[in-house]
Amino acid sequence: MTGPPGTPPGDREPDFGEDWDWERDGDFHDPGLEPAWFPGSHLPAHARRSGLTHHTQEGALLDFAGALDPGKRLHRLTAWVLLGVFALPVLGDLARVVGAVLGG
Repeated sequence: MTGPPGTPPGDREPDFGEDWDWERDGDFHDPGLEPAWFPGSHLPAHARRSGLTHHTQEGALLDFAGALDPGKRLHRLTAWVLLGVFALPVLGDLARVVGAVLGG
């Protein structure tokens, strides 16, 4: 198996050199696994156990967020935008409640 230094063995691509034997080494890709780009493949196991799939709103959001790669700048920006979309309304409501309690 080849790969950059420090690459975990499971993330390395096979070296299909002359010593590769299909009967001995087998196929590199498991035919029973769905491709990583299939919907729902980025859901955490606990979300699947609780019944979430990519067909539900919450599951689709988890699947989308799970597919973000922190090594890509645009994906990090998308994560910050998602954080703002969900956190700003909560912070606004919290400020309104605190203002009503302290001011009233």
